[in-house]
Amino acid sequence: MLNRRGFLGSAAAFGAFSIVPAGVLRGDTAPSNQLTRALIGFGSIAHSANHLPFKGSRLIGLCDPYVARVQAGLAAAEKNGFGKVKAYGNFLELLADKDVDIVHICTPPHWHGCMSVMAANAGKDIWCEKPMTRTVGEGKRVMEVVQAKKRMFRLNTWFRFQSTFYGFGTTVEPIRQVVENGLLGKGPIKCTFGAGQGFSWKFFWSGRVNAPAEPVPQGFDWDMWLGPAPWKPYTAHRAGTSFRGYWDYDSGGLGDMAQHYLDPLQYLLCKDETSPVKVDYVGPKQHPECVGRFDRITLTYDDGTEVVLDGDETLKGEPLLRGSNGLCVYPKAKGGKTLRLVDASGKELDAEKILAGLPKPAPQQTDFIDSCKNRKTFALNESNGFRSCTMFNLGIAAERLGRGFRFDPETLHAVDDPAADRFLYQSMREPWRTEMWG
Repeated sequence: MLNRRGFLGSAAAFGAFSIVPAGVLRGDTAPSNQLTRALIGFGSIAHSANHLPFKGSRLIGLCDPYVARVQAGLAAAEKNGFGKVKAYGNFLELLADKDVDIVHICTPPHWHGCMSVMAANAGKDIWCEKPMTRTVGEGKRVMEVVQAKKRMFRLNTWFRFQSTFYGFGTTVEPIRQVVENGLLGKGPIKCTFGAGQGFSWKFFWSGRVNAPAEPVPQGFDWDMWLGPAPWKPYTAHRAGTSFRGYWDYDSGGLGDMAQHYLDPLQYLLCKDETSPVKVDYVGPKQHPECVGRFDRITLTYDDGTEVVLDGDETLKGEPLLRGSNGLCVYPKAKGGKTLRLVDASGKELDAEKILAGLPKPAPQQTDFIDSCKNRKTFALNESNGFRSCTMFNLGIAAERLGRGFRFDPETLHAVDDPAADRFLYQSMREPWRTEMWG
């Protein structure tokens, strides 16, 4: 088990920052009912509107294994009106702080699963960056622990409940309305994600093979940055935003963007409680360490519904959805008011009129602070977030295998395929393996 006393002692030596008492931080004028939060990781994503600048709760602290980033975070917090916040030596100090209600996990993805589990065990509610986890096994464990500890969990992607769907010109709600009301027929649906939707324009995330080791920058705890990932010598390319190009930390453009697209897709297909039973892969052989590109990944559900990820952009003319009755769903036309519906004969239908006569999807809980205050499960939580993360984690495993395999959405294991399971359930370095799995 992790020796926290020793770890915290070394952290104090590493982080030469003053710890401000909570009473001074909050002050007499602070709203007594405002929840508090702290950030783990202060790279580029921590600057986004849902993290450091977010005004719905009070920021009281942050940490990062790189001193320079911590200093930048402290300055940014003050600039955004939060005053002088705490700087923790590492995230263990942050989790031990009883003044912190919500933890924002803004680290590279190889930390998401372990930190989410540890935060739940520490009694914190969790606002986690996407992708939720790197593997099916990690996602399953996060779901189990978050629910056992009765914590609130939010995954930081929002297209199932707000903003326009990528490349579509409308929110997800009218697309869900079409599916939920059976307009696409009684049989399986085919969904195609192609050019312009994130499965090709992020292919530039690729690692560097055999890059020579470089000196670790002063004030950077490289071992802590690596955490549960295998130990590797430091290079700036691994530690910068280009970390996404290495399998140890992420999975290229697919890991970076897929949950933004596949989570709302899972919701609009009414598949929040299950997973595909089969994944097929077409593409070049992947390097064991550095992420490459793919041509096509196809995820198939038990009812025959297919989700095609078009990596080589050969399916540009396909609709987003094609129903078993031939009805197709296309993005909003220029100057149009909603999505386009085209029947099997090619005739365009009056989508606005059709949608006006259909029941709308049930309302969603979209205020995470309200979720934390009133213990209401958030719209995108540890359960449905796990299922949407599983979709592309299956694709990632197929990429790395260079072939497809079958998957059991109940047992959450590959079917009679130990090689596939090794990618779905990967090991971690100690002491983080013990923290994750007990």
